[in-house]
This record gives sequence, structure tokens and C-alpha cells, in this order.
Amino acid sequence: MSQTQSVKMGTRRRRSEEEENSSSSDSEHGSITKTTISEGDTVVVSSSSSHYEHIREQRIKENAERMQKLGLLNLALKLKKTPTPRTYVRKIASPTTQPERRSSRIMTLPPVDYCLTVPRSMPRSMRQHNSSSKGKREVRIYIAEGTKPEVYTEEHEKLLGDCETDWELYVDGYDEDGDRIYDPTKGDKCHQCRLITVSQTTSCNKCELPQGMICGDCLYTRYGENVTEADFNLKWTCPACREICNCTICRRRNGWMPTGNIYDKVRKLGFKSVAHYLIKTRRLEKNTEGSDSEIVAQETPEASPDSTLIRSVRTRRASRS
Repeated sequence: MSQTQSVKMGTRRRRSEEEENSSSSDSEHGSITKTTISEGDTVVVSSSSSHYEHIREQRIKENAERMQKLGLLNLALKLKKTPTPRTYVRKIASPTTQPERRSSRIMTLPPVDYCLTVPRSMPRSMRQHNSSSKGKREVRIYIAEGTKPEVYTEEHEKLLGDCETDWELYVDGYDEDGDRIYDPTKGDKCHQCRLITVSQTTSCNKCELPQGMICGDCLYTRYGENVTEADFNLKWTCPACREICNCTICRRRNGWMPTGNIYDKVRKLGFKSVAHYLIKTRRLEKNTEGSDSEIVAQETPEASPDSTLIRSVRTRRASRS
């Protein structure tokens, strides 16, 4: 046997003796160590906790037993709040027949309701006596109250336009699919709808301003006039020059609120256009009987082939002379 082999054998013996001594000391403290020798190397695998972990577990166990004897665990459970399930109450809004008013200034004021009753087709002899029958339908037009009263005179009614031929809506300035043709370069801007479209527009012979440019659909639905007839009329003036313009900008400038799209409703009531409805339902006539003057507003709509009004609505306002 060579000297090198003897040195290796001595080293292995010393390592094995040291491992046996360490394993015996660990077993005294409750720890077991497994040693495996493979090809001259030693692998040590610990199969249990160390001495300090064993002491810690013992202390935790003793503390738990002590707290159990003192009743601290039960007391903690009693003091802990149990979460109560949250209940949701659904609020049901009270139904209202009036549109919502968002302006704080007019929120407390009573809304203005322009309501006319149009009966269904019935014999003429029954129209005068059955005004409260079930065969009638109501057309409600709501326009918010402005900062100034909206009143018209006989002169305004004389300035209302007319046309010999009806204007076909949703054709001029529309494509084959029925969509509006917008063109900011070649199109003209309508003073009423504020849209720049490729369509026929009017031209005022008085002011010659952009306010006199109105497309055919707006001129017919808002004022009852035909754009082709207006272009051939050398004396035609725009609604703004006649002071009967009902666009949003002009109405706000006068202290009135916008009307919105009410053309279909005014047609059901028998009016030719929105301008005819506004001026005819807000006509003011002074009655000089007595010391006080009384202002009477009477609705005098035009007769419609589809429907006939059974009564006119009168709104009386008293003012001091």
C-alpha cells in the first residue's frame, strides 16, 4: 500500500468519526441526522428540526395552553365584529309628465305647456259635442320659458311666407342611400341647421349676408317656403331680416329658448311650418275695455286635410296699462 492511499484512508476515518460524534450530539437534543458516503464524499440530510426550533414550538404550545386557561381566545372571538350583509334599497323615481328642467333659474317656475287636442276622424255632428270622448289624441309641444316673453303682432303674421308648390324633403343634398352630403369646400352653410352641405340654398336680396342662406329642407319645415321659388323672387328677404327667424342663435339673442325639432307635431296640429305655429299661437291683441288692458293670445291654425281642430286655446295675460 502506497503512502497516498494510507493518507486517504486516514482522512476518511477521521471524517466518519466526526460525523458519528455530531450525530450522537444531535440525537441527545431530539434531532436525527442521516449520513450517506458515496465514492469518497459524505452527504448529510437533516430529517427533523433543529434544537432551537424544537424549543420555539414548545414555547408556542405552552403559550396557547396558557391563553386557553385564561379564556383569552374565547374573549377575542366575542369582541370580533361579525360583518352584516349590506342591504340595497332601490329608489323608484316618481313618474312625471313634464320634461326635466336642468336650469336652476327656471327649476321652480311652472313649465309652459302648449297642448292642443286633435280628434280622430268622426262625423261633423259629433265633433262639437264629443270633445271629451275617448277617440281624441293629444299633441304636446313643450318649449321652455325664456328670459323674455315671446310675443308677435299682426305685422309678423303678414311677413309669413308661402309657396305655390310643395318642397320634397330629404332629396336635395342627399345621396342614393339617403345620407346627407357634407362638403366644407364646395358646400354652403345653412343659417338654420348650421350644416355645410351640397344643396340648394337661398340668397337674401336685402342683407346679402350668410344669415340669408337657408337650405331647402329648413326653409320649408321652419318657414313654409320653397327654396326654388325664393331664388327666382328678386324681392325675397330672409327670415332674419323679417324678424321672424326661429333658429337657435336668433331665438337666444331675443331671450327665447330653442324650439327643437317640432315640425311633425305642428303639422299634426294643422300648421304649415314652425314659424306659422309660433306666430299664430302667440299673437297679441290689445283690448282697451275698462281701465286695464287685457292681452289675449289665441291659436288660429290653418285647416289641414288630415285633421281639424275642435277648439282654439286661449291664453290670457293681464298687464297694467
